[in-house]
Amino acid sequence: MLPLLTMGFPTIRPRRLRATPELRALVRETTLDARDFVYPMFFNAAIDAPRPIGSMPGIDQLPLSAARAQAKAIKERGVGSVILFGLPKTKDDRGTSGLDPDGPVPRAIAEMKSAVPELVVMADVCVDEYTEHGHCGVLRKRADGTMEVDNDATVEILAKMGVVFAKAGADVVAPSDMMDGRVAAMRAALDAEGFTSTTLLSYAVKYASSFYGPFREAADCAPKFGDRAGYQMDPANAREAIREAALDEAEGADMLMVKPALSYLDVIRDVRKASNLPLGAYNVSGEYSMLHAAADRGMIDRDRAILEVLTSIRRAGADFILTYHALRAAELLG
Repeated sequence: MLPLLTMGFPTIRPRRLRATPELRALVRETTLDARDFVYPMFFNAAIDAPRPIGSMPGIDQLPLSAARAQAKAIKERGVGSVILFGLPKTKDDRGTSGLDPDGPVPRAIAEMKSAVPELVVMADVCVDEYTEHGHCGVLRKRADGTMEVDNDATVEILAKMGVVFAKAGADVVAPSDMMDGRVAAMRAALDAEGFTSTTLLSYAVKYASSFYGPFREAADCAPKFGDRAGYQMDPANAREAIREAALDEAEGADMLMVKPALSYLDVIRDVRKASNLPLGAYNVSGEYSMLHAAADRGMIDRDRAILEVLTSIRRAGADFILTYHALRAAELLG
C-alpha cells in the first residue's frame, strides 16, 4: 500500500483522470462485455408466430420454429448465453408437462444447440409454467384446509425435469423454485443418468419480489391464489442469503444466482464475498419494464440507463447478468 498523503487540493486533483474518454477507459474499474450477458427467452408450444408481451416492450413469446434463427442472431450480436422458459400446450396440478421430452424447452434446446453448438443454453427448472395453479410446486392441503407447496414432492419432479433438459442438450440446468434440497437431488439425478458434466446454476437467493409481474405475463405463471412468500425469501433478509448460498454450494451447485438484482445489490456483494463460485444476478422483468416506461415518458435516456444499470450489477460483484437488455446492450457496447 502506498503511504497516505496528507496534501490536498490543489495538488490532488482526481478530475485529471476523467479528462478524456481514453483516460476514463484506462482507469475504469468495472467493465461490461456482451459475453457477460445471459438472454432470457420464452418459447410457446401453442403459437406459430412471435407474440409480443405487452408489459415488456421488445420481448416476445416465440414459436419453436424460430429457435434456430434466434440462436444464430443472438450469437451474431456477441451474446454467448441464453436461458429458456417454456409455455406448454397443456397444464395440470403437478406440472407434469415439464417432463415431456417433446415439450417447448427440450425442443428449443435441441434446435438452438444444433444451429449454434457453441451457444451456452441454460434451462430454467421450475414447474410454475406447467401448473394450472401457477405455484412453483406440487400442492398439499394443511390441517386447516389451506394449501401449501409440498417441498419434497416438488423436489422429485424438479430432479426429473433437470434430467429431461440435460438429455435435450442443455449446457446448464437452473432450478429457480427455492425448494430445500433440490440442488442435491438434481445433482444426484444428473450424475446417475451420466450427465456429470452438466452444469448446475442455482437460483440460490431468490426473493419474493414485486418486480416479477411482467415475467408472469410472459410465462403465463401468475399464482391463481396466494403468493410465493412461503418459499421465496423475505426481502428484508440479507444474512439468510448467505445461508442459502452456502447450502446450495455444499449440495453441489456449480454457480449461484441472486434474484432480483437492482434492489439487492448489497446482497450480491455479500454473496460475492462469502463464496468463490461464479455468481450471476437476474435483472428481472419489472426492472426492465420500469426502465422502458421511464424512457418512453422522456424521463431518462434509455441506452445510458441500460448500461448504467448493468454496470452497477457487475460492480456489486456479479460475474454474469441475466437480462432482457442483453441484445441492446451488446449493440451499445459494439
